[in-house]
Amino acid sequence: MTLRWRIVALVAAATCAAAAAVGILVHHASRDRELSQARDGARTTLDRAAVIYARTGGVQGSGAVLDAPGLPGDLRRLVDRGHQGTEFTTGPGGPAMWAARPADDQVLSVRLDMSTAMRDIGALDTNIILAGLMTTAVVLPLGVLTAERMSRRLRLAAATARRIAAGDLDARISPATRPHDEIAEISGAVDSMAAALQERLLDEQRFTADVAHELRTPLMGLVTAAELLPPGEAAGYVRDRVRVLSTLVEELLEISRLDAGAEEADLSPCPLGPVLEEAIAGTGLSARLRTGAAEDSGQEHSEWEDHEREDHEDTGQRDGPAEDTGQRDAADGPKVWTDPRRLTRIVANLVVNAHRHGREPVEVTVAADGRTVTVRDHGTGFPDDLLEKGPQRFRTGVRERGRGHGLGLTIAAGQAQVIGATLEFGNAPDGGAVATLRLPERPEQPESPEPGPIHG
Repeated sequence: MTLRWRIVALVAAATCAAAAAVGILVHHASRDRELSQARDGARTTLDRAAVIYARTGGVQGSGAVLDAPGLPGDLRRLVDRGHQGTEFTTGPGGPAMWAARPADDQVLSVRLDMSTAMRDIGALDTNIILAGLMTTAVVLPLGVLTAERMSRRLRLAAATARRIAAGDLDARISPATRPHDEIAEISGAVDSMAAALQERLLDEQRFTADVAHELRTPLMGLVTAAELLPPGEAAGYVRDRVRVLSTLVEELLEISRLDAGAEEADLSPCPLGPVLEEAIAGTGLSARLRTGAAEDSGQEHSEWEDHEREDHEDTGQRDGPAEDTGQRDAADGPKVWTDPRRLTRIVANLVVNAHRHGREPVEVTVAADGRTVTVRDHGTGFPDDLLEKGPQRFRTGVRERGRGHGLGLTIAAGQAQVIGATLEFGNAPDGGAVATLRLPERPEQPESPEPGPIHG
């Protein structure tokens, strides 16, 4: 049950309980008053009847009766002991108030009918119940509206907090004036937290970008100086470290641009096979490239493509321009709608990460849908922390995953977001890390009308 309905149920229960309590109190107060008045009236009548009996020896016209047959037994026994008293009964004759006293060897009694008084009390109870229902009918909608407003404000606060957790640091609960209550305090605290977090992250992004930018100038001088060193083992080691440092600075600059949202994708239809081959070749590392169709036939896509090219070279000519099927090309495989430069960057980072932190063989596979690319190694797999939280900069996971700066997967995830793709990380059941890249579908474009004839 949601908070709104809990509040509504609580309001309804409280209203009904209050109405019931008031009804019970009024009922008992009214009944006690009627019984007290009836008791006093019966005693007064009995006293007058006793005076008349003492003077005349009879009770005619006094409203009393000697030895009444319907006198309650408890009251008769009380009179037999020489006392007088009253008793309220609800027998077959209806509700009545009895008053009795001894009169010589007889019992002098008075009976006051209370049917009208009890009917009035019953009518009062009915009116109280109707008033309680009407009060509940009026109060309950007000409680529903109040609960709905509170629930809506709390849902807005929760949704804003989720947006902030997802990375939207510009999200705020409400810029408008809020009522001064506890929910307003929570909303203000969340907005203040978001603003402070946003400022801190912006400071970190500016610091990273400034440091990387300031390092580029001295680093270029260092690269030039390293190239001028005479050949030797020490010179090779210096050049290698300078190259690593240069790569780190470039990656920091790229991350700062991704964090600032300054990257924009240049989407266009392009064949997936050449892009993947270029990405693998650019790493200088070995990786087996497969497609869904080639995998079913037991061949590797790269080998199949090489055979196709050799056939064309042997004939010395081509069969003519290839027809565009919209999805596949005979030599280049499936086509995707993406930014080829950024896709090359993503796949290259995944392949380098697989070699650096996993074990060979490294496999790059294109699924049968032509839009899903997986990069797998046969090492120990991704650590649990990465699978749970995603890639984090300067964190490489467990020691068994090797060494590195922890920026490659972070850049790959950021570039995937830029091109509208999704990058997921997992581990294969038989061992090894698996990175799955799902490229977006090509957006539907309206067909352009064919140009009409040109009249001179």
